Amino acid sequence: MDYTRFPRHDVLCIDMRSFYASVEAIKLGLDPMKALLAVVGDPSRSGSIVLAASPALKQKYGISNVSRFFELPTDDPSLVIVQAHMADYVEVSLAITRLLNNYAPKEAIHPYSVDEVWITVDGLQKLFGDVHQIAHTIKEDILHSFGITCSIGIGDNKFLAKVVMDLHAKKTGIAECRYEDVENKLWPAPIEKIWGIGSNMKRNLNRMGIITLGQLAKTDLQHLKKRYGVMGEQLYWHAWGIDLSPVFGNFTKTEQKGFGHGMTLLQDYSKEDIPVCILDLCEEACRRARTAKKVGKTVHLGVGYSKEVGGGFSRSRSLLLPTNTTMDMYDVCMQLFHQFYDGHSSIRRVYVTLDNLSDDNETQLSLFQDTSKRKDIGFVMDQIRDKYGYTAILRASSYTSGGIAIDRSKKIGGHFA
Repeated sequence: MDYTRFPRHDVLCIDMRSFYASVEAIKLGLDPMKALLAVVGDPSRSGSIVLAASPALKQKYGISNVSRFFELPTDDPSLVIVQAHMADYVEVSLAITRLLNNYAPKEAIHPYSVDEVWITVDGLQKLFGDVHQIAHTIKEDILHSFGITCSIGIGDNKFLAKVVMDLHAKKTGIAECRYEDVENKLWPAPIEKIWGIGSNMKRNLNRMGIITLGQLAKTDLQHLKKRYGVMGEQLYWHAWGIDLSPVFGNFTKTEQKGFGHGMTLLQDYSKEDIPVCILDLCEEACRRARTAKKVGKTVHLGVGYSKEVGGGFSRSRSLLLPTNTTMDMYDVCMQLFHQFYDGHSSIRRVYVTLDNLSDDNETQLSLFQDTSKRKDIGFVMDQIRDKYGYTAILRASSYTSGGIAIDRSKKIGGHFA
């Protein structure tokens, strides 16, 4: 591969080690790297997921982020179990991003998740030293300021920085991978260890005899494009360490493709309970659409059944006229539900989406329906909630056993704030 044709940058991918657990340990005055601490979504439920485990807990008992509360070694007196506080994690994440702004402009900082961020440090050598010195300085600054240990990957682009961080920096603290290092440092890795390759793609590639990233790189590009389209082409170039995504720019502003809302339910829902849940989800999706002054013409409904049954369905239907009215969206969702629900399986996951968007002021009024009153009610409810909080005004159905609005109002990202 002739890498001279591709851009080179100094990109750092920074990952906070066991971020949620580290924040909770610092709050309790504990050492994040030594304490046996687990962050649980809801400790009152034995099946609640472990959102984060401290490095010591992972090493001693093999607890991971897919473990459940009942799997924790509760007979160990040194074990500390805390409930997740998402608002605290978001606050610390924003503070870390502000710290990084001391090293590079906002245009060079790209938050990827609450505990992971890219920062491009091109041209900063005269201020902070070479890229390795910058990485060490940032690592020490985060540890001194927040008590949190981080891992840092260095690469010519975002992909290389991210993958070398995942594969090597989590063991060594800081690791580097340039184009010339791809064959030695990345190609031996199993494809499931590579960022961007999920379980379904792993299974598909394994069926082709592709087990490692090196084997993927040696696969014919045209064959991958024919089989997987644009995704196949991206996989090929990533296998060679090539990523042309921008490393500078305003990464927070992206065009909104749709307004979706969904959740995994805390218990199995029956056919009788699910309409209230769907209504609450439609309420939130449409509220976001109204806030953005957008309307959508296509409604999606997805339903997943309980583990014992498995499966589910995902279907969509387009409207004659675009809308951001809750009851319009709800009516379509219920039509889809009655048409595709198998009639007996317990429901555990639901999501709704309003997309195929256009500006609200472009909406054509219907001659056969008076939609203005419905829209006015929605805007009034939005104004009340903006002023007094989301639960200041709710539909009566939200207070029934199937309602989810009250519980979700206490959470951020599906977990307690």
